[in-house]
Amino acid sequence: MKYRLYIDEVGNSDLGSSKDPNHRYLSLTGVILNLEYVSTTAFPAIEALKRDHFNSHPDEPVTLHRKELVNKKHPFESLRDPATETAFNQSLLNLIQNLDYAVITVVIDKLEHNQRYEAWRFDPYHYCMTVIVERYVLWLKSKGAVGDVMAESRSGKEDLSLKDAFERVYTNGSDFMEPEMFVAYLTSRQLKVKIKSNNIAGLQLADIVAYPSFRATLAHKERQSLADNFGGKIGKILEDSKYVRGPDGQIDSWGREWLP
Repeated sequence: MKYRLYIDEVGNSDLGSSKDPNHRYLSLTGVILNLEYVSTTAFPAIEALKRDHFNSHPDEPVTLHRKELVNKKHPFESLRDPATETAFNQSLLNLIQNLDYAVITVVIDKLEHNQRYEAWRFDPYHYCMTVIVERYVLWLKSKGAVGDVMAESRSGKEDLSLKDAFERVYTNGSDFMEPEMFVAYLTSRQLKVKIKSNNIAGLQLADIVAYPSFRATLAHKERQSLADNFGGKIGKILEDSKYVRGPDGQIDSWGREWLP
């Protein structure tokens, strides 16, 4: 069985912006999907959702993107009608609930990272990527499976840097995992990087759940309840049945990690 970890980000990796409350955190969320299941079930289900609500056509497919959905921008203008929005939101929640996938979210508090490690300036994105891939490899080991990793494209230079960082971890291991583990369970030393407009089901699902997962992780860290809104409903689905769990059923340190 082969799986793929689809990764989306919330926030940015700029340590210089860490004092700005709006840019204090960087979060990476990975959605794990079986590749055969993507072909047979996940992709058709997501395409059906878009066809039913936005008249998506194979020649001009609509690509789900959370920011445009929230702001009801093209091609999601129909959501400005309250009844249409209600129907779509329920369909989306059903999809998020019913699809078979697992989630890992890693959040780094860049401000605390700066204060704690004055002499260490490991790129926050690369740091989070290493941590999320470690947990993905442990999950693959528990399933007796193999897989690879795909991330949303950021920019040409950043993509190359991220690919290099991924290959270094694959080749050299990490502080907590020997390289043999990465080699044993990852089918490629190369990180796949794709843009969302390629209509990749896994990246669209990751985009939809990434921000709610970040907010749910932040609420958990601050010992607060989930927000009473649509994102909070997604967060509850993730906590109830989608986050990767350890042997004793715990989410923390397995499907949810707070750094530093």
